[in-house]
This record gives sequence, C-alpha cells and structure tokens, in this order.
Amino acid sequence: MTLEKLAKDIAASAEAEAKATLKNAKAEAKSILAEAESRAESIRNEAASKANKEAGQIARETVASARQANQKDVLIARRHELDATLAAAREKLSDKSLKGRSDLLDSLLSKASDMSEGNMILRPTNIDRSKLEKSAKGFSIGDNVEGIGGFMLESKDGTISYDMRFDTLLDQVWTEKQSAINTALFG
Repeated sequence: MTLEKLAKDIAASAEAEAKATLKNAKAEAKSILAEAESRAESIRNEAASKANKEAGQIARETVASARQANQKDVLIARRHELDATLAAAREKLSDKSLKGRSDLLDSLLSKASDMSEGNMILRPTNIDRSKLEKSAKGFSIGDNVEGIGGFMLESKDGTISYDMRFDTLLDQVWTEKQSAINTALFG
C-alpha cells in the first residue's frame, strides 16, 4: 500500500466520520429544538390558562365590588330619604298652625288625666304653653321643656315622669313603624 493511498483512506475515513458526526449533531440539534419548542408551547398554554383564570377572577371580583358599591349607594340614598321624611314630619309637627294640633293636645291631656297620680305638674313646650294653660284642668303648670310640641307630666317629687312631647311620640312611632315606613317609601 502506498502512502498516498493510505492518506486517501485516512482522509475518506475522517470525512465519513465527520459526516456521521455532523449528521448526528444535526439530528440532536433538531431533537433539542423540537423539545424546546414543545416546552415553550406548554409554557405559553399554561401562562394563557393562568391569565384567563386570573382575568375571570378579576372580572368576578369587579362585578361583586360594583354590586356592593351600588347596594351601599342605594342604602345611603334610602337613609337620606328616611332622614328627610323624619325631618319633614318634625317640621310639620313643630308648626303652631298645624291642623288638628289642638285636638291632639286635648287627647294627650285626657291620657295624662287618666295616668295622673294625684297632684302632678304639667311642663309644656313653649309652642303649646298658652293652649295648655287654658286646657290643663287639675294640673299645676311648671317650667317649659324643650320640644316641638306637647308636654311632660311629672310628680311633684320628680320620681314619676311621663313624656308626652311630640318629639318623643314621633320617635316612638317612627321606631315601631319602621317596616311600614320603608314599605311606603320604597315599596
């Protein structure tokens, strides 16, 4: 064998080995690339699924928050309407020219006479003092009390007291009839 032929055989063998190595490297690179693409697709799908779930959760929370804010606004509006209604009732009752005021005071005086235990002091509100001084038979008239109308009835020793002021009576009725008032105002 000649040196030339040996060199050609070695070169051919090296070339064949290089081609085989290159072919294996290309196949391995292709496999690595396919695996990387598959993994990237899996990560994209997982991220998209997670983003969709988070977006759905945020949407539900946003809707719930908006509903809660709306309910709060409705309750605040109702509270304002109830307060305005109570204030209007107070204003009407504090009007000295209120139709039926005299009859209402006479009715309260009648109840006071029934509840009276001996000689009691009738303490009128300023607005109703003149009417009560004329109508309150059997009672001593005392100092004025604060209020939009009516009076307080007290024993001389101060141990018994009946509050028949319009303010107190309105507050009692308002509390007792809260459900009916809500129904009348808001359905």
